[in-house]
Amino acid sequence: MFVAIIIAFYCVRLVWRSATGRRWVFRNLSRAVARLVGMRICVEGRAPSPPFLLVCNHLGYADIVLLASQLDCVFVAKQDVRSWPVLGLIIEQMDTIFVDRADRRDVTRVNEQMKRALEAGDGVVLFAEGTSSSGERVLPLKPSLLELAAQKGLPVSYASISYGVPAGAPPAHESVCWWGDMTFANHFFELLELPWFEARIVFGSGAVRETDRKELARRLHENIAKQFTPLAASPTEDQ
Repeated sequence: MFVAIIIAFYCVRLVWRSATGRRWVFRNLSRAVARLVGMRICVEGRAPSPPFLLVCNHLGYADIVLLASQLDCVFVAKQDVRSWPVLGLIIEQMDTIFVDRADRRDVTRVNEQMKRALEAGDGVVLFAEGTSSSGERVLPLKPSLLELAAQKGLPVSYASISYGVPAGAPPAHESVCWWGDMTFANHFFELLELPWFEARIVFGSGAVRETDRKELARRLHENIAKQFTPLAASPTEDQ
């Protein structure tokens, strides 16, 4: 069913090539996938309206489904996301901005693409930690891709993501978060074995402006960490 849904929406995207088509496909595909894998979405706060730049903590590939189901946006992602089975192809078709973090010179190109996306009326989502984590804490944010916002004095929205699982299931930092040296295929099939899992996103109130990218990164990290709920080792109870 998962593969069939992916193929169906991919075909729609091939025909409907406009930005409107991409937004419709990405949002509805994400909602369909969320429903299929048992993601119970809980939203707190008010999502920003496009165009926007939003910085969020990163716990794995489920974050993309969660955010895309709630926002009309494009993502800034690491170059190796393209190699993900099935999902990599879809993510590329959604006008994702890929960054080669091994090449510092690539930052200039990425910032320019982010600028174009904002000018086109899109939201841009940036996982500024630079990698995914187990959800124990919010990792320090890397300021390089915040240069555009600092130079232009743009407001930067922020959000935090956390997950919960039913009693008796493996803890969320193992079964939902995808980090470290976990292999994609094994982890994804284990995720599908969960009867359901909770995905909570908290949108911050207001936005942050700074003309120094390092100070911008520091303030965003502080705000995200304040509202972030660390993933507990024990699972949540089913209500």
